[in-house]
Amino acid sequence: MNRYPCLYAAPFGNITLVFDGQNNLLELHLSGKPEYAPYPLPEAWQNKLDNYFAGRLKNFNQPVSEQGTAYQRKVWQAIAEIPAGQVMTYQDIARKIGSHPRAVGGACGKNPLALVVPCHRVVAKHGLGGFSSGEGDALNIKRWLLKHEGVDI
Repeated sequence: MNRYPCLYAAPFGNITLVFDGQNNLLELHLSGKPEYAPYPLPEAWQNKLDNYFAGRLKNFNQPVSEQGTAYQRKVWQAIAEIPAGQVMTYQDIARKIGSHPRAVGGACGKNPLALVVPCHRVVAKHGLGGFSSGEGDALNIKRWLLKHEGVDI
């Protein structure tokens, strides 16, 4: 399968989006370097991201990735249902799907569609919790995203 990486300049730094040949989103990472993403961003995604960062778009309504296991997709689907401006704990999601908080955290870490399947809306019972997207600045990006959506953690 051909892969076409593109960049988007978000307020906190570059976002890398990877598409297939039909402009279907395969991956979204909250970091990126121009030399690794040489393709132009599809206009529809430019508009979606512009609207999200301007506060006009709250949820992307993007299907979860088919790249994961059945369990991971179940976790990602539960995460995709968390509305902007709200959070759930790893334990909340575990209860919802009949699992364990650590396993939920592991599935969050494997989510290839950061932001659009909003793992940043999943927090620890007491505090922010982890975040694997965004390389070394991950927790600052998670804080930024939550604040942008009106959540104060």
